[in-house]
Amino acid sequence: MSGAEITLVVIAAVALAGFLLWRIAQRLDRLHQRELSSRATLDAQLVRRAEVAVALAESGVLDAASALIVGDAAWRAAVEARRLVGDDAGDPASTDDTRGQAESELTQALRAALGGGQDQAHLAAEPGGRDLLERLAQANYRVQLARRFHNDAVVQIIGMRDTTLVRTFHLAGRAKLPQTFEMDDALTVQMESARP
Repeated sequence: MSGAEITLVVIAAVALAGFLLWRIAQRLDRLHQRELSSRATLDAQLVRRAEVAVALAESGVLDAASALIVGDAAWRAAVEARRLVGDDAGDPASTDDTRGQAESELTQALRAALGGGQDQAHLAAEPGGRDLLERLAQANYRVQLARRFHNDAVVQIIGMRDTTLVRTFHLAGRAKLPQTFEMDDALTVQMESARP
């Protein structure tokens, strides 16, 4: 091989390597955009669930003690949502922990207030009860899906950022490493038992 051919091979190899690194950085950027979008969706679904919980607490369907507990937990979840939206000043992991705890407490309060299938059938028999239970079931299901999509995006980002190429060439730029959102979202609304 002549010197010119070696130079062309080296230039082609460098160009190919540069192109591959650019494609990896582009994919990582798309994953970060997906994570941001899924985070906004999760936030909106959590707010919607808190709104339905407040409506349930104010409806008169629950007994007074349960209504007070659910209303307080929903209010605390809503306060955490307002406090954390757009807050980049603190540690994202600690703010997510605080919000996750507030959302978990809301789930636990709802679980205790709704009880089992027979209790829910009684709640559904109250005026407006069935509609509220259906709205709550839908809101909680959407929270579960949104959280699953968000956490899936985060896991993909963490896996990709952990590769040698991404770390060596700093392909993630200055993007913060996202965290999964952990909360207790196990709430069963047994709509079948709530039907006459």
